[in-house]
Amino acid sequence: MPSDAWLPENFINEFFLTESVNPDAMDILWSRGWRHFGPQFFRYSVMVDGSDKPSQIHPLRLHLRHHMDSKSQRRVLRRNGDTDVRIVPAAVGPEQESLFFRHRTRFRSNVPESLRDFMGSDHPATDPCRCVSVEVRIGERLAAVSYLDVGSRAVSSVYAMFDPDESHRSLGIFTLLKEIHWARDAGMEWLYPGYATAGPGIYDYKKSLRPLQRYDWHSERWLDLAPETGSI
Repeated sequence: MPSDAWLPENFINEFFLTESVNPDAMDILWSRGWRHFGPQFFRYSVMVDGSDKPSQIHPLRLHLRHHMDSKSQRRVLRRNGDTDVRIVPAAVGPEQESLFFRHRTRFRSNVPESLRDFMGSDHPATDPCRCVSVEVRIGERLAAVSYLDVGSRAVSSVYAMFDPDESHRSLGIFTLLKEIHWARDAGMEWLYPGYATAGPGIYDYKKSLRPLQRYDWHSERWLDLAPETGSI
């Protein structure tokens, strides 16, 4: 978190701990900008990137019933037509940990320490809420995994990782699309893909989803994101 001299007025930086949250309460928390890693729930409106520059950020959400895959997203789906995709209860085992350590070689700053830092539980499928994972295999090899929390009417992307040797496949986008399709088929209304910066940033791929909304911290309302804009 940046020094006080850099912070805008009325910035958000809140957290709490809890071991269990029911599905209806998860929907409410996501709708108010909250996210979590294991039992630690948090929300914040400013982040610092690797150059120590503060950026305003906003939670995003996708209206699942009105989503249509774009032409480029359909290309990603076709490119990965040879993979085996399974939606299973979330787990953090040796296979997932091995993939995580390959994936983290992509980072030059803010390098994550452990997959368990994100999942935060020995029982990630149920604590603090229901969580499933999208597992992508090429042959028998685990090539990508993403984790998706499940509420009553909404889902929330937790973390995604993939084998850097398969970067040409755009597996991060692929697992996100599979999350969208699974959640829509399950009758969910919203998918929360996480935070993105107000200006250009490393999470801009999330802004390609349509129809997208951003949470306005000050009005506490969700606002439509114009399709042509690259900022929020």
